[in-house]
Amino acid sequence: MVERALTVAHNGVGACEGFLAAPVRGSEAGVLVLAGSSGRIEDERCRILARAGLTALSVRWFGGPGQPPGICEVPLETFESATGLLRSRGAQRIGVLGTSKGAEAALHLSVLDLGVDAVVALSPTSLTWANVGPGRDGRTRPYRSSWTWRGEALPFVPYDDSWTPTGAEGAPVSVLGWYERSRHTFADRVGAAAIPVERSAADLLLVAGADDAMWPSLRSAEELAARRRAAGRPVRLIARADGGHRPRFPGEGPAPVSDRFLYGGSPVADAALGAAAWPYVLDVLRGPGGP
Repeated sequence: MVERALTVAHNGVGACEGFLAAPVRGSEAGVLVLAGSSGRIEDERCRILARAGLTALSVRWFGGPGQPPGICEVPLETFESATGLLRSRGAQRIGVLGTSKGAEAALHLSVLDLGVDAVVALSPTSLTWANVGPGRDGRTRPYRSSWTWRGEALPFVPYDDSWTPTGAEGAPVSVLGWYERSRHTFADRVGAAAIPVERSAADLLLVAGADDAMWPSLRSAEELAARRRAAGRPVRLIARADGGHRPRFPGEGPAPVSDRFLYGGSPVADAALGAAAWPYVLDVLRGPGGP
């Protein structure tokens, strides 16, 4: 396996810090790996995918030099050069594997027909949500879309600020109720904010746990799957009742404990969800007759 840190430049958007891992002889299957609101570069996950025969690239898509400090009006063009780099290294099949907000981005990339052949959406949303963190102006409000495309903000659902968390002061909180309340409060925005996966020609794998305490990922995954099936598009959903927001693949360690948020699940349940999904992850990323 070969690996290296790199910078992925994109005209008009700036540059992204990144990490690439690949089999020594390369691969005809490449995958862009996107973290969620942690903002981290997923080097460990890239290594695991490379050991499975894929060229894997992860980039920092917010919070880096020249980027929005939060997930606020992030240009989806940010990811075009990343998939282009995978092609330049011999990948003929391009997949995007995203977790949480990274899954939201991955789903949009497939809809925009940017040459994405497969999407693995871990703990996905079926809607475009408002920003998480500040934009380039340093402000978190008024709420704005998480994403832009060709300079236009994507329709989104804002947050209902009347919601307050339960639990002891200073303890980690579940924000699942915030997303559920916001969806109900702004029901008139849901239709426009729905991610139109029925228009995507990419193969789609959805992975979600019913014990997700961050947002309703299983409900979202079921909505996405239903829209795909109604359109005659391929989709597979892997779910577990005890899985949380952060499924872990074989070879990955437990997700770090947070002092801010509750994610649901448990190290054992999240590993079981990742293990159940893993063979299907490899199948969809490799494609028919893949490496």
